[in-house]
Amino acid sequence: MSPALPEGDVAPDDGALPASAFEGADERAFAVYLHVPFCTVRCGYCDFNTYTATELGGGASQHAYADTALKEIALAAGILPRRPVSTVFVGGGTPTVLSVPDLARMLGGVQDAWGFADDVEVTTEANPDSVTPESLAALADAGFTRVSFGMQSAVPHVLATLDRTHDPRRIPDVVRWAREAGLAVSLDLIYGTPGESLDDWRTSVEAALATGVDHVSAYALVVEAGTRMAVQVRRGELELPDGDDQAAKYELADDLFEAAGLGWYEVSNWARTPADACRHNLSYWRGDDWWGIGPGAHSHVGGVRWWNVKHPRAYADRLDRGLSPAAGRETVTGDGALLERLMLGVRLSAGLPLDALPQDARPSVAGLVADGLVDGHEAIQGRRIVLTRRGRLLADAVVRALAG
Repeated sequence: MSPALPEGDVAPDDGALPASAFEGADERAFAVYLHVPFCTVRCGYCDFNTYTATELGGGASQHAYADTALKEIALAAGILPRRPVSTVFVGGGTPTVLSVPDLARMLGGVQDAWGFADDVEVTTEANPDSVTPESLAALADAGFTRVSFGMQSAVPHVLATLDRTHDPRRIPDVVRWAREAGLAVSLDLIYGTPGESLDDWRTSVEAALATGVDHVSAYALVVEAGTRMAVQVRRGELELPDGDDQAAKYELADDLFEAAGLGWYEVSNWARTPADACRHNLSYWRGDDWWGIGPGAHSHVGGVRWWNVKHPRAYADRLDRGLSPAAGRETVTGDGALLERLMLGVRLSAGLPLDALPQDARPSVAGLVADGLVDGHEAIQGRRIVLTRRGRLLADAVVRALAG
């Protein structure tokens, strides 16, 4: 079960945005997210807005999905003036359960609607067992520049607990195929799975690094209410690791990544060079504009945020009737906007300018430096809040301190 949509104001049926959303648009990058809500198997820990064929039922067709998404793109093009798209990210779900021609048509719709920046970054997520050398080459020919594989672990029993279906021995192959196709490659890892030892985690990190990839994401497992794994934990069938275990695994990964030449640029992301960072995700953390296409997708333009209806059937029905699929929206201002800037900005290695803090919050920085959570040299010389590694582990506490 995916999480409930936020509460907010009623979104207009035509999707129109207030004039304030367009102010200063030329100063902000613009990204597009394409959500593909389909998976062949639903993983027990997943609470994303995704569905298997048996869960969907009638009225929502995987084969017709590209046409449905193109209807929202056309609607969005009529609302948002033409501006170059800096990044496109196709996520899910498993986007590569769609055919490459369907993915290419959706990408072409985005390009027709707004145009691409000369250096556009185009990423798709993929499961390692959902691609072939031929399909990856076809993705590159269609305009994709990057692929992010859901590796999660290199240890079979950990993958089994996560309900992942791929063979970990396939990872070096898919990385090689993608590179041969001319695609940049990222690997996603998860740590803190029930039953995963520190040695298991080391095996996974070292296996990822052995492929020579230039980007790795590593996320702590969070078991959300309503998932199958949450039920297993509640019944005592699985035991979650404690916070110390997750901290030890984060520190181990950070050490191994650094030794391999990958530096952190966001709390959960490491890249070999700044050019290897995921520019699409950076647009989220920097508060740029993006339009999310698909059921349950979220968008943000000029401080206005909205979210689409969740179920693919309801999403398709609204678009078939010429209506915006938006279910609700809000305008983020004042304290809410400040809190978001703190929460997102401190996660970046570039840090958050001290000038971004209200005057009454600045005295708290000295205490954070004294506690070893904020880099003292950066705070004094760079006038920026940059987290230490301990601070990265306690980023939420840093935000609470800065927000008062």
